[in-house]
Amino acid sequence: MNLEKIIAGIRKLIAYIEARIVLRDLVLAALIIFFGTIIVMQVLKLYTRHNQVLTVPDLSGLTLEEAATAAGDHNMRIEVFDSVYLADREKGSVVDQHPKPGLQVKKNRMIFITMNAIQPARVSMPDLVDLTFRQARAKLESFGLKVGRISYEPDIAINVVLAQRTRGRNLAPGDSVAKGAAVDLVLGKGLSNEHAGIPNLIGMTLEQARIAASDRFLGVGAAVPDQTIASPGEEENAFVFRQNPAPQSGVTLPLGSAIDVWITLDSAKLPAVVQDSTNVN
Repeated sequence: MNLEKIIAGIRKLIAYIEARIVLRDLVLAALIIFFGTIIVMQVLKLYTRHNQVLTVPDLSGLTLEEAATAAGDHNMRIEVFDSVYLADREKGSVVDQHPKPGLQVKKNRMIFITMNAIQPARVSMPDLVDLTFRQARAKLESFGLKVGRISYEPDIAINVVLAQRTRGRNLAPGDSVAKGAAVDLVLGKGLSNEHAGIPNLIGMTLEQARIAASDRFLGVGAAVPDQTIASPGEEENAFVFRQNPAPQSGVTLPLGSAIDVWITLDSAKLPAVVQDSTNVN
């Protein structure tokens, strides 16, 4: 008797569902969406290799061939994005990359690298004669060049460019110059016998020291490197840790005089106050 009631109840339920097509379709649609979502998620998981990440290798200093091999060993690829010329880095080597080393990426990720050129790019030398020092410095920077040694000669114009040189040779406007090269400037110091106070150059880079000295119508003479500076390109990043003559209250120099400096890459040689300011920067 109980079995007959159960069967009858089931039949009534089936008849109820079949009689309501809309309800049946909704149930079917819900089931399709549910199982369809599961299938799609599994496919995406396989396609994107979910939780399968690789660490980007450090390609810095490698040649193009070595970088390609190293990237391939990590299931990645490389593409040369740009090139620069840095005198203090190995020619034909990787100097920058994106993504950076140590980042987590997917398999077959492209690594864009910047190579150090074998030969520097060349630019045309601008005409700096008759410009003030500040104007000449800005123009040099706009051409990818920088200020080298500064010297002074008697002239009616004060702190105005009289000549532009490299390695003692005059440069004419339009001459081909290596991009990033330092251009020596000869500035006028006037015809008077005026004197200027000695600036404190300790803690400055060589370029900063030259600019600070020129602001007093003085120049930087010899730049003596210590044992921490092994190659010529490193001296531009070194700091002045000693100068002669030293800055003293009431002591002045004739305009156009040179200040000799000693430079280092060892910040421990700098006075404590200068070290603190250098670390902050």
